[in-house]
Amino acid sequence: MKVPPVELAKAAALAAGRLQREHFEGHIKVRYKGEIDLVTEIDLRSEQLILELLDSSGIPVLGEEIAKAKPSGLYWLVDPLDGTTNYAHGFPWFAVSIALMQDKEPIAGVVYHVMLDELFWAEKGKGAFLNGRPLKVSETKKLGEALLATGFPYNVHQKPEKVVNAFHDFLVRAQGIRRAGAAALDLAYLACGRFDGFWEPLLKPWDTAAGMLLVLEAGGQVTDFLGQAYDPFVPHILATNGLIHEEMIPITSKYVPEP
Repeated sequence: MKVPPVELAKAAALAAGRLQREHFEGHIKVRYKGEIDLVTEIDLRSEQLILELLDSSGIPVLGEEIAKAKPSGLYWLVDPLDGTTNYAHGFPWFAVSIALMQDKEPIAGVVYHVMLDELFWAEKGKGAFLNGRPLKVSETKKLGEALLATGFPYNVHQKPEKVVNAFHDFLVRAQGIRRAGAAALDLAYLACGRFDGFWEPLLKPWDTAAGMLLVLEAGGQVTDFLGQAYDPFVPHILATNGLIHEEMIPITSKYVPEP
């Protein structure tokens, strides 16, 4: 019997997570793709392991470190280690993110919080789950009572103004903001009600595809910074429980990022 795609993605995420735990806080090789953009040997080994496991599906893969598919038709989007900088520094906030895409729409997604052994998954029209428990976004109705999450883009050293100003505008309005460094986990935590809203500029499609589906299937809302339709190939995301979305758009709309 052919393994359902979401089960295959879960198995691949768990296998990559085991590899990452085995080498966490060990001596690993690190190289720089940009001034503050890292890749480790564990990123590459995790992606190779995921590719080998997904190969049985016969579906091509588009990943952060390797591209074997074009973003059309049916394909996988893979981030083998979201939060590489955290991993390289021994900070235990990182995840494996795998999404099955139909053109630009995620139809299945898995996010695995490795160090807490939390496996999030969703299928279009079938709900979102954490270790088998159904997920639902929070019921926070006011931005002033909300806990938000965000992240900073890799060009923040060169173009900090919009990033810093957006952070300031939310900082003085929200109850709190967390910036932990793994967008897939931020979205997963939004889906299960731990965060109420999330915004971030200049993300890649493998950063958000699985998490986007988690949020939508848990009852949340996902748009771009202007409140318009979003897909993972749009470089700026606003995701919320749906109840504070309209309060956040006037702020994010002022800070649409430049590529």
